[in-house]
Amino acid sequence: MPQLDRYLLREFGQATIAAVIVLLMVSLGGVFADVLGDVARGRVPAAMMLAQLGLQLIRYQPLVLPLGLMLGLLLGVGRLYRDAEMPVLTSIGIGPRRMLPAFFMLVLPVVVLIALCSLWFGPWAKRTSQDMIIAGSRSLLVAGLEPGRFTELPGGGGVVYVGSMSNDGRHLTRVFVYKQDRGRIDVTTARSGALSFAGRSDRYLTLEDGFRVEGPEDEGRDYRLMRYASNAMRMPATQERRDGEDPQTMTLRELFADPRREATAQLHYRAAPPLLALAFALLAVPLARSSPRQARYGRILIGFLAYLIGTNLMVLGTDWLGSGKLPMALGLWWLLLPLLALAGWLYLRDGRMPRAVMRRCKPGLNASASVDAGTDKARDR
Repeated sequence: MPQLDRYLLREFGQATIAAVIVLLMVSLGGVFADVLGDVARGRVPAAMMLAQLGLQLIRYQPLVLPLGLMLGLLLGVGRLYRDAEMPVLTSIGIGPRRMLPAFFMLVLPVVVLIALCSLWFGPWAKRTSQDMIIAGSRSLLVAGLEPGRFTELPGGGGVVYVGSMSNDGRHLTRVFVYKQDRGRIDVTTARSGALSFAGRSDRYLTLEDGFRVEGPEDEGRDYRLMRYASNAMRMPATQERRDGEDPQTMTLRELFADPRREATAQLHYRAAPPLLALAFALLAVPLARSSPRQARYGRILIGFLAYLIGTNLMVLGTDWLGSGKLPMALGLWWLLLPLLALAGWLYLRDGRMPRAVMRRCKPGLNASASVDAGTDKARDR
């Protein structure tokens, strides 16, 4: 590998890695807040919070990596202009086209990684996340129930409060259960309780030595108070298996075999991120061109706005395809092909001297050539 390519690859790679790390930290905060909120509401098992966090990060890589690649190239190429290295390289005949080997040595592996995350790893992460939640909801211990805290029952059917719990999550003490169904409320308290299963999906909470109050939700006096020695309460049914018809969790083979518009739209959606990443990377090189004393952060803002517009159009186009507002034959090519053509044209045109300037320079070049020819003839004489 030539020394110039090694130097450019190192500069572009360091800036891209730094940009991706910053974006991952920012996205990690948002994903962590979402997962923590689901845990607090009882939708995600508390013991699986870190696993869910990692799976959600994998799902968001097709959106994070293209932006990190574009920002990294903007910073790397912009530094070359800011430190007057690009004018020096241009003066010796090295322009943007000469940077293509180092450019593609960085961009192509990142585009391949984005394609893997978009086509395979992202859907696998979503399937795995749903399967883990469904398997964990069979146990109260991992279903979000914690001692000393009110926990919402799956499906929003009520709340449960437990004073203390055994290590396996099956034996409880000081239990309070509030349920609401068909216009009536049911409040049950007990000194102790135990969790049991009947069949694959039926869960029962057997309470001992407590009281039960049942009555109307709104107005009325139809209340009943009962003291019991043992009372078995059926817990709300949880989802036993994930939805196999969700296009976001289907494999590529299943999507190709599915005739629905939503499945075809999902295929276009998964194929779009690597092509968008390539277009944004090509666009970053001419966008980073600046004079040594020119502010560089304005160009970064322009690139970020271009990324927002492109990704939003990708999401909207997928919805339009699924709802029938766009013909399926058009797909997302109406966005990808013009963007790739524009980015490639701007990259190849970057650094070329305008024709008017070249015409003005030609007389000077011809005069220099004639002077050199006259000097040579005088030397021969």
